[in-house]
Amino acid sequence: MNEHSFFQRPEQEMDFMPIIPINETENDNLADIEIPQELPILPLRNTVLFPGVVLPITVGRDKSIKAVNDAYKTDKLIGVLAQKDSGVEDPAIHELVEVGTIARIIKVIKMPDGGTTVILQGKRRFKVGAMTTDDPYFKATVVLLQEEEAPRDQDFEAYVSNIKDLASQIIQLSPNIPTEASIILKNIENPSFLIHFISSNLNTELTEKQELLQTDHIKARADLLMQLLQRELQFAELKNKLTNKTKTELDKQQRDYFLQQQLKSIKDELGGDSNERELREMQKKAELKKWPQAAKDSFKKGIEKLERMHPSTPDYSIVYNHLDLMLDLPWNEHTEDQYDLKKASKVLDNDHFGMKKVKERILEYLAVLKLKGDMKSPILCFVGPPGIGKTSLGRSIANAIGRKYVRISLGGLHDESEIRGHRKTYIGAMPGRILQSLRKVKSSNPVMILDEIDKVGTDFRGDPSSALLEVLDPEQNNSFYDNYLELEYDLSKVLFVATANDISHIQPALRDRIEIIDLSGYAIEEKVEIAKRHLLPKQKEAHGLKDLKLRLSDKLLSRIISDYTRESGVRDLDRQLASIMRYEAKELAIKEKLKTTITEKDIDKVLGKPRYSNDLYKVANMPGVAVGLAWTYVGGDILFVETSLSEGKGEMKLTGNLGNVMKESATTALTYLQSNAKKIGLDPEVFNKKTIHVHVPDGATPKDGPSAGVTMMSSLASALTGKRVKPYLAMTGEITLRGQVLPVGGIKEKILAAKRAGLKEIILCWQNEKDIVEIDSSFIRGLKFHYVKTMQQVLDLALVEK
Repeated sequence: MNEHSFFQRPEQEMDFMPIIPINETENDNLADIEIPQELPILPLRNTVLFPGVVLPITVGRDKSIKAVNDAYKTDKLIGVLAQKDSGVEDPAIHELVEVGTIARIIKVIKMPDGGTTVILQGKRRFKVGAMTTDDPYFKATVVLLQEEEAPRDQDFEAYVSNIKDLASQIIQLSPNIPTEASIILKNIENPSFLIHFISSNLNTELTEKQELLQTDHIKARADLLMQLLQRELQFAELKNKLTNKTKTELDKQQRDYFLQQQLKSIKDELGGDSNERELREMQKKAELKKWPQAAKDSFKKGIEKLERMHPSTPDYSIVYNHLDLMLDLPWNEHTEDQYDLKKASKVLDNDHFGMKKVKERILEYLAVLKLKGDMKSPILCFVGPPGIGKTSLGRSIANAIGRKYVRISLGGLHDESEIRGHRKTYIGAMPGRILQSLRKVKSSNPVMILDEIDKVGTDFRGDPSSALLEVLDPEQNNSFYDNYLELEYDLSKVLFVATANDISHIQPALRDRIEIIDLSGYAIEEKVEIAKRHLLPKQKEAHGLKDLKLRLSDKLLSRIISDYTRESGVRDLDRQLASIMRYEAKELAIKEKLKTTITEKDIDKVLGKPRYSNDLYKVANMPGVAVGLAWTYVGGDILFVETSLSEGKGEMKLTGNLGNVMKESATTALTYLQSNAKKIGLDPEVFNKKTIHVHVPDGATPKDGPSAGVTMMSSLASALTGKRVKPYLAMTGEITLRGQVLPVGGIKEKILAAKRAGLKEIILCWQNEKDIVEIDSSFIRGLKFHYVKTMQQVLDLALVEK
């Protein structure tokens, strides 16, 4: 059943005008019409028939068609009642309203598609007395409702005039309603019919139309109609205003948006949109989250915003992704720490050999957690050369205390948005790596490795190391603010572990916030154990030899380490072992059998001739050559200093890519020798007659630092006196003009480098003795240390007779 009204929304189409009765007053004179006490009832969907109004109705139900046909054959009168729920296909008696309209059937038209259209004219309002039957169609006794005569006072005339004006304004503002409709309104003189006609064609809810029909007093009916017209006029004005505003600047995007809004309205009418299911799922997840009040309020606002948006609008995905991040983050979700210190110690020992200092620090942290129950996580920084296991130690810590593990590589990072996130209004905006990592591991207290923190870049896009200040400050990181999330997030439970090779490249403010633990390189004995426990089993499995009993003796491993590698860590050793395993795998594949023991001959065949040799230090050097010890970010190293004399005017040349500090050490050494020439046994005139050239080999490598002071002095003294420096001797220490030897750093790395190189004696400042005590005695077996206070002591130990 279709209702065709002229007070329709602009976007609706109109098929034809409602039919207007020729004689408006014929509705008032019903004396010649005999209304029976019982009438057939016709239920209507989506419409209400008013007295005086002529309306075409499409009848589809079998019951309704029979009721219309039977009434048309008799007195042509039928009772019309609206359904309470238009969605019910076959309404029961209680699903019909009580007040309706008695209608005369003017015409019954059989349509080509088999349907039936009935033209009805409303005659009189009635109330259902009682339903007498519902088979074959509804019949009921009717009670006529008295129609109040229209008052003839000015007050009511003003009501009628106002109703006409409001209706005319609505027609003018609605482009789809023909202008003839306002002419029709002006020519309706009967106030009662005018109210009924406008009510019938008003675009409003069925319940409101029914309320108009049920209102007995005509003045109250007019007042209610005027309120509804006022509301409709406001809507029409707003719609017209928006239409006029957008007409001038309607581009493709605005047009698409307008169409999407229309599509949304249509989909809502058809039973909702597809995103409702997604939103319901998000709300269910939100109910289970244990997040703070600020996050809860922000999520609620976001959901409300999504409900008002269509999924295809550009902002929808931005808001949706933001809410999805909020749901994925582990707010107050933690893993339980394992406080079994013995088990934790065992896990750490199994995963890494040595590193006692780090392991003790982790066990201390666990002990405090066990006793106190809660503690701000420490922020540790492992500093040491490459390849010694700093990064893998972080995973081992996570396994030991039962936490999840996540790693963030900071090497080459140059944009602070990688830490803090981008503002979500930018295209392709993402949260920072910190929150992304927490989202991935689903825990608020993981072990988070900040790898290569000393290699963070700085340029015009920002300074990530400054952004890390907030992350790595225990007093601030409980309210870490991410630009994408736009909320504070608690990072205080995260155990941050940073790794670095050179601490001098970390900015001072950041260095002050972290607890630095120095990790030195491995001694040969440690490398042998690491190879046996970890590297060999790993390489055997990687090359399909896991089930074969291949054996490398400790002596053979030591030879591989000393002859084929020169490193603080074990990466190069790992590569050499991989070469051996590949060779064995090839032999097994070809010969289908394999020796269980690998010999030195096999090593020479696979790895070739030794790359490094300690014979270099066994050769009796000519005067002027001394061996020093240096520290680099990849560990300790050996440094030669060579001095040569030639005829000249007392000049000194320095070559070998030396830094300013190293040049000053050479100048200091020369000045000391000049001032103490007679004491050392030198002719003071030699400094005026000879040109002194000091060179440090490996000229392509920049060198700097004060620790080569004693080496340069020994080299100069050796050249000037003609005495050779003792073989197998190395030295390190800073010098002063007063002849004192000062302590230097990186002692463990330097000592291990000397041991790897096969040196036997080392000269150190007496204040560095404390550093030697910390080194495991088994690693420095065979080394002899000379602790000195003055430069004269160095010369006495270093120089030997010609």
